[in-house]
Amino acid sequence: MITIDNLAFSYGSNPVLKNITTRLEEGRIYGLLGENGVGKTTLLTLLCGLKKPLVGSISTDGEDPYRRLPSLLQKQYYLPDEVVAFPLTAEKWARGNGRFWPNYSQEKFLTILKEFEAEPGQKMTRMSAGQLKKSYVSFALATGCKYLFMDEPTNGLDIPSKAQFRSAIMKHTAEDSTIVISTHQVRDLENIIDPIIILDRQDVLLNTSVEEITKRLFFDYGTTLHPDALYTEQLPGGFIQVYPNTTGAESKVHVEALFNAAHAHKELIKTMFNVK
Repeated sequence: MITIDNLAFSYGSNPVLKNITTRLEEGRIYGLLGENGVGKTTLLTLLCGLKKPLVGSISTDGEDPYRRLPSLLQKQYYLPDEVVAFPLTAEKWARGNGRFWPNYSQEKFLTILKEFEAEPGQKMTRMSAGQLKKSYVSFALATGCKYLFMDEPTNGLDIPSKAQFRSAIMKHTAEDSTIVISTHQVRDLENIIDPIIILDRQDVLLNTSVEEITKRLFFDYGTTLHPDALYTEQLPGGFIQVYPNTTGAESKVHVEALFNAAHAHKELIKTMFNVK
């Protein structure tokens, strides 16, 4: 489990995160959402120990990730948005780097890469951006890490590859893994992320499960405007609306609409979901 307690971080005099307290539990795929510049990438690099909190603490299985202890490093992997093309084949690069993770499987790497319809024998410097990203995603999943942090992993992937990515995440991660995926392309991951974290400027607007969201909010795909709608968007043939669920009715979360409703009614959303 990851525990974040009163976390704050700034770049010089520019505060990015402030007083963030939350928990990331095992067996979850967290969707980390937020506008550009709110600190999604910063939070990921803090979680994996590449940056040190200015104030507060992060504890992963009782260890401080910033200490970079091998006992924790071997259990976590961080996939940045921008990846490097080395003058090696994907297969050779993966085999050499996989030695740093005791649960790494070259066989799994090749299996996932095949599912992505990518070529392991191709030099990374000759790959397209999408093929390079597929190689890195395949490697990340093949490490067998308990903690996996991914920053915009679907950037550069075409539509079929995004479906393959969702399938790979569900198929090739352990049940007790904690996965945090930062994205602004919410439709790419809508069916696999749960819980959902929404970051605002220096703050957390939401960190809760899809089940809890649908208990408190109703997502209406209808043709009649609701007077208490927190967010409304016209779609072909009707509207998607978000409003308080006062009847206990079931609905399917529309993540983009949730995000927009949260930003339009920040304090209300924080009160509804007991965010302090």
